[in-house]
Amino acid sequence: MGAEGTRGILNPAHGLAHFSLERNLPSPELQPFVERFWHVQWDLVGRQDFEQETLPYPSVNLTFEAGRFEVHGPVTRRFVAHLSGRGFVLGAGFTPAGFSAFARVPMRSLVDRVLSVEEATGRSLCAPADGAPDAVRGAVEGFLAELVPTPDDDITLVDRLVARAQSDRTVCRADDLARQAGLSVRSLHRLFERRIGVGPKWIIRRSRVQEAAERVARGERVDWAATAQELGYHDQSHLIRDFRAQVGETPAAYARRCATAPTRPAA
Repeated sequence: MGAEGTRGILNPAHGLAHFSLERNLPSPELQPFVERFWHVQWDLVGRQDFEQETLPYPSVNLTFEAGRFEVHGPVTRRFVAHLSGRGFVLGAGFTPAGFSAFARVPMRSLVDRVLSVEEATGRSLCAPADGAPDAVRGAVEGFLAELVPTPDDDITLVDRLVARAQSDRTVCRADDLARQAGLSVRSLHRLFERRIGVGPKWIIRRSRVQEAAERVARGERVDWAATAQELGYHDQSHLIRDFRAQVGETPAAYARRCATAPTRPAA
């Protein structure tokens, strides 16, 4: 996989020198709830351990690593994955509201937390005897297919609104989404917290910083004043403050890190 489809992965060119990433669509019956299956694999035997940073999307992931399944709720902070030796992680990435159809706990309680599958769904999921990625994916698809509910209007609406927030730069505030949904801002917040666990304002801010970080990682010469206006910020300082809060450094420092990071081919 090249640089395409790396939004949310910080310093992706450097990361992809240390691991491979593959994404696949789920079966049709799961597509109203699961956006993609993803598979990260690495072989760092004889090489230094590696830390990959991401700005995750507002969604839940059901993952398999080191012989166990876990449910990772929406992550509001910068996430750091520690890679060493040889291994893989396979995950089912849900649509923003998709996991709410399977959850047996309030979505708000999943934010920035990792639970067992049984805690999160009320059902057990056992690792297959053959722990290969294809077998793991088959086990996850079978598990979810047994539980798959009928899609409801709330899930469809919330997923549509999140997609709009991520793609439409004129959406700058929760009020903008509320008007499009025909809801009050208060009702929109309740709907998002019930179905995703986080509010619309956070989702808008995360998507804007993801886009800004992606431009930097592509090596673009970024006019930050113009970019701030384009992404709906009041001024450049607001964008830089948001960027630093989420990425952990200023846009200029991040640009230097992306430009100087080694990008040797993965072993």
